[in-house]
Amino acid sequence: MSDKNIPVTEDELHAYVDGELPEERLAAVEAWLQSHPSDAERVAAWRAMSDMLHAKYDRVADEPVPSRLDLDRLDRRPQRWAYMAIAAALTAFVMGGGVGYALRSVTAPAVALASVTGDALEAHKLYVVDVRHPVEITADQRTHLQQWLTNRCGWQVRAPELDSQGLILMGGRLLPGPTGPASFLMYQASSGDRYTIYASRTKTQNSQMRYAAQDDDGTLYWVNNGVAYVVTGPTDKDKLSEVAKTVYDQSETEKL
Repeated sequence: MSDKNIPVTEDELHAYVDGELPEERLAAVEAWLQSHPSDAERVAAWRAMSDMLHAKYDRVADEPVPSRLDLDRLDRRPQRWAYMAIAAALTAFVMGGGVGYALRSVTAPAVALASVTGDALEAHKLYVVDVRHPVEITADQRTHLQQWLTNRCGWQVRAPELDSQGLILMGGRLLPGPTGPASFLMYQASSGDRYTIYASRTKTQNSQMRYAAQDDDGTLYWVNNGVAYVVTGPTDKDKLSEVAKTVYDQSETEKL
């Protein structure tokens, strides 16, 4: 069977968009797209998304994967590489409206949570730029994703419904946290902006919601029953606050 007669796979279409398709399959894929308009539309949409993500994140896309996010290190001892650097940049951010956020001391929790916030920001920067594999388990397996992360992390993991904020669940993955496994969920807006929710065990039991920023990314984080939640996205604090409040309202940490 000649190359032109071999059916084109989904992986080949992605490789074509990414410029990674073997040269001997290029003509076959282009011929396939000419005769399959629906696939051609998908390829055009993927290419547009890829161009947009490159425009937003190219300066960080080629950075090496931080060793802190290596899954082989799930059982490592907590690292404190950025405690003082990040803690110095954290700004207390107390949500208004009488929604019941726990008020605690500012300094101690900020230092204790610096490692979690740093891991969350690194994971966000690493995975939001990925076009083909931004998540490990996709949103069409939402129930499986939630159960798998719950089993691995040891608390009830739920993917919040963020449609009211214009955000659609893309999926999630398991990551190493400072003291054990961490859950990582990703959402996308129609504009292409991506938001992530990172959660990990911490020694702090409860804390108020606070804001931190690094480069073009903002994050709001808090602790509920020993689990730290970090919501990261563009630095529009008003929008990020709305998203974080919605996540907070739907998140209730339950011990298993």
